[in-house]
Amino acid sequence: MQPFSIPVQITLQGSRRCQGRTAFPTSVKKNGDPPEVHRKLPSSAGEDRAMLLGYAMMGFSILMFFLLGTTILKPFMLSTQRKESNCTTIHTHIMEDWLDCAFSCGMDCQGQGKYPCLQVFVNLTHSGQKALLHYNEEAVQINSKCFYTPKCHRDRNHLLNSALDIKEFFDHKNGTPFSCFYYPDGQSEDVILIKKYNHMVVFHCLFWPSLTLLGGALIVGMVRLTQCLSLQCGKYSTSVRDQ
Repeated sequence: MQPFSIPVQITLQGSRRCQGRTAFPTSVKKNGDPPEVHRKLPSSAGEDRAMLLGYAMMGFSILMFFLLGTTILKPFMLSTQRKESNCTTIHTHIMEDWLDCAFSCGMDCQGQGKYPCLQVFVNLTHSGQKALLHYNEEAVQINSKCFYTPKCHRDRNHLLNSALDIKEFFDHKNGTPFSCFYYPDGQSEDVILIKKYNHMVVFHCLFWPSLTLLGGALIVGMVRLTQCLSLQCGKYSTSVRDQ
């Protein structure tokens, strides 16, 4: 009985080694083809972070396109309909009734104030039409009755002095023509002094989100290309080893 103990131990150790080798997941096709070891593209932790960064950049750029499109591009498209002309000042005055406004004086502090409404009436030299002048497109949207809307605060004297300075500037024009922008269709009598949204602003609004979108797509594409090349290299080495 004792001479058979060593072969029995060797047989048990061999069976344990075979069980340990078959623990790795492999699948063999019925037609005799090599096993499919990789069913998806292999990826590392660094590649996963790069993919996440690329998708985050693409999502952020799309969000920026949406925000800038509604806040800048749409007003710019409306502003392009305005044509340039020359204006001359007819008269200026400050309304007696000051308009209400709200200001912030701290984290949990909000106050109510008033600001003077300056009106500047001009004459369009090409048509002789009388119009109300505004500083830019934003001033028309905020308050179409005033030349501009100052920042609201408690100091009423400072607000009044600022309005008087602007009034004096236009009064000293003394009939001198200056550049202004109007709607040629005549549907609106609002005339603006300067355009807030020019072509350079629109260029930056389109360039940087586009660059972010392109960078994110490039990162995702490079990671995918690296994974595909790694997969093809693994298949090639497997086929060479089998031969």
